[in-house]
Amino acid sequence: MLQNTATAGIDAPDMARAQQLVGGIVRSFEAKVVGQERLRETLVIGLLTSGHILLESVPGLAKTTAAHALAEAVSADFRRIQCTPDLLPSDIAGTQIFDATKGTFVTQLGPVHANIVLLDEINRSSAKTQSAMLEAMQERQTSIGGESYPLPQPFLVLATQNPIEQEGTYRLPEAQMDRFMLKDVLDYPSPAEEAEVIRRIDAGVFDSGQKPPAAASLDSVLQVQELVRRVYTDPAIVRYIVGLAYVTRNAAQYLEPQLASLIEFGASPRASIAFSQAARALALLSGRDHVIPEDVKRLAHRVLRHRIVLGFDAVVEGIAVETVIDAVLASVQTP
Repeated sequence: MLQNTATAGIDAPDMARAQQLVGGIVRSFEAKVVGQERLRETLVIGLLTSGHILLESVPGLAKTTAAHALAEAVSADFRRIQCTPDLLPSDIAGTQIFDATKGTFVTQLGPVHANIVLLDEINRSSAKTQSAMLEAMQERQTSIGGESYPLPQPFLVLATQNPIEQEGTYRLPEAQMDRFMLKDVLDYPSPAEEAEVIRRIDAGVFDSGQKPPAAASLDSVLQVQELVRRVYTDPAIVRYIVGLAYVTRNAAQYLEPQLASLIEFGASPRASIAFSQAARALALLSGRDHVIPEDVKRLAHRVLRHRIVLGFDAVVEGIAVETVIDAVLASVQTP
């Protein structure tokens, strides 16, 4: 939740407007989703930066519910796409249909033309279909029949994948993984949170007829996105961010040999860009108009876990990528 502080970079009325918007989104989100504070933070950061999010967890941890809650909180056009091996690129982007009455082809836009798009189990779609999402995610447009169709603003892709089912799945290529600004791994709820979920179900809180009023408009989201761009990042913080990405690409010079040998490929420059954008949003969520090193550290796992490629030895030794990220953080001096 935002703190009641404002500094010279963003004036008090603008900071108060950002506080009101984020506070409303948080209350609307909490009405539908129990716990999952880090997930809420991740989704709000994605919304305020239009940065795409990859969510990984076993089934039943409220990923779809969270996406719905975020869309309802800001009156966003929401579409859910269930990815399957037979899903075609035209099923996502759209296609042209022949109108016999007019004797011409009519363009029918696909479900990706929405403000918030949930790609459920994205790793079940074929490589051809996954590549169709690259243009939408990177260029913010789709191409149908030789024509380009811009996507609405704001535009946010939330993709999910299930780590325990590998049959009938297609591994996401590194080029597409890199398009996701953050990757969050969801945990199981606590016993108290799980009991609260059951209580809310019994009380009918999740019934479709009980739709809470929107906490903000899409126009207000775009206005706060502009405020995020005005959050100040000191050159020392920029050097810190770039240093973290650099260490992942030159691990042998900075990490102990055992960990360094596990890294096959380090993070691309998109990691530094993601750090910068997400840290600005996180600073604004904390009521500040400037980024601090703790913002970068708080985001490190979410920015780097899908960008650092570990070798087979890491799997054999049971070393998680988060362990390597922690070592990278420890190797770079905090400004």
